[in-house]
Amino acid sequence: MSFTSLLSTKIVRAASIADAAFDAVVLVGSQESVTQFGAIKQVSAIAPVVDKFLKLHNGAFHSTSLVQVDSSVVPSGRLILAGTGHVSRDYDDVRRYQAAARKGIELPLGWSQISSLGYSPKFSFPECGACCCSRSSHTSLYPTQCARGGKQAEVASTWTLGRKFKLVELHSIVLKQFLTLPAVFQVGESDTSSQLEKLVAAYDASFTVCRDVGETGPERMAPPRVAEYVQGAFANGNIKVTVVDDQSVILKDFPLMAAVNRAANAVKEHQARLIRLEYVGEGETQDTFFVVGKGVTIDTGGCDLKTGGHMFGMCRDKYGSAVVGGFFKAIDVLKPKNIKAVGYMCMVRNSIGSRAYTCDEVITSRSGKRIHIYNTDAEGRLTMLDPLTLAKEEALKAKNPHLFTVATLTGHEVLSYGYYAAIMDNGPAKASGWARKVQEVGDEFGQPIEISRLHPEDFAFHLAECEQADLRQGNTKPSVATLRGHQTPAAFLQMASRIDEHGTDSSHPLKYTHIDMGGCEGDHPSVSFPNPLVTLVAGLVLPHV
Repeated sequence: MSFTSLLSTKIVRAASIADAAFDAVVLVGSQESVTQFGAIKQVSAIAPVVDKFLKLHNGAFHSTSLVQVDSSVVPSGRLILAGTGHVSRDYDDVRRYQAAARKGIELPLGWSQISSLGYSPKFSFPECGACCCSRSSHTSLYPTQCARGGKQAEVASTWTLGRKFKLVELHSIVLKQFLTLPAVFQVGESDTSSQLEKLVAAYDASFTVCRDVGETGPERMAPPRVAEYVQGAFANGNIKVTVVDDQSVILKDFPLMAAVNRAANAVKEHQARLIRLEYVGEGETQDTFFVVGKGVTIDTGGCDLKTGGHMFGMCRDKYGSAVVGGFFKAIDVLKPKNIKAVGYMCMVRNSIGSRAYTCDEVITSRSGKRIHIYNTDAEGRLTMLDPLTLAKEEALKAKNPHLFTVATLTGHEVLSYGYYAAIMDNGPAKASGWARKVQEVGDEFGQPIEISRLHPEDFAFHLAECEQADLRQGNTKPSVATLRGHQTPAAFLQMASRIDEHGTDSSHPLKYTHIDMGGCEGDHPSVSFPNPLVTLVAGLVLPHV
């Protein structure tokens, strides 16, 4: 699978907005930015056109409009004015630009084959260029793997003909001068625009990997097929991929993961896979990241069966692993220095059948903790637990390690935060200030993330109620009917993996962060928005690029 086959569209630089290769110029801006267009040399010729149009339609910057412009300025005669609306109120953020850019890109999709040049000034938000270029247009252009027939060789032609879009062009001079990325690139350097292109391409490819794994149905992306896809996506790259497919090994080394997949094992095509991704950057390692993702290809609920239509869309219960795959694709492209990253994609299918695991079972985990099963529909924490324990074992020997779990884990998180992921730090991670730092990064890059805290009762909740077990998995109620329903699983994962034995008071503290995505990727079957992939890449990878 080639790198270009993972891009939703080709990205090249343009010399001028007067380049005849373009069928349109997309201008993303706000009412506050109108007076500044004339002072910007590269787009000053458009300013009189915008001024004239605003006299006819003074609400233009609150909508998306197609404006006719003289062909001597823009050869195609087309200017798409994509207004952001207000951007200066206390609650406005960079996503105003993101939404405007997406509408600007979607407007010409009904035309025949097109090429468009996108321009957005930074003004209030320094990261609006990355938001506009790397996320909005690619969301509009992404065709699902199912629509592509699952055949990577056909991707290029399908994306052009099926989506009626040929190129998204970036104006290098404007981007260099006005789309500053202070946390990533040095402003004013001659290679700023090429660096931005690389960042956009990295995000685009990572989005494709994430969406292909996360959105595709339970047969096309059953565990073995996810493994095959990942091996293809990282072939001949910078990521080492190892797949554990021996079910006897999974049963021995990852007993809880095996339990969740027990009913599905009767079908060879549904057997579990543990996919390990590893990257070692150039130079001495300064930071080591271990990222474990929940990968339930379809969640029936198991014996605690989902009823009343609640199973619909559960093919996205593997989106935690999908984010892990996308995260490593960004690493593969950007090649950050001085870090090591290890990922575990825990691919299972929570089926129902005569061999299904049930409540009342007590299963001994990799860490030696005995886990009492209360609810088979709380399978995500079980799926990740043993790989997390393995990651903890590796972290004890690593340089400045930080462990993560990423999962679409609870409905409680959705009720609490809507379409925003929640992060929960243990003591060492909290002491490092990581949550606050990454929250600021998420705000800058248009993918906000919320912070939840853990309290003593979250840990007490999971203590066993009988002598035959050390911990209870949860309770018999759904998370939405459980007090602190999205916080307690983070405590469980720490206790069951023994990460809690490496707190701030220990001789060997380990940083650990649990990320409950809830449903922040969006509702099935609409095209998803990889979340919190953007924030994780910006917070963990870009500082090392």
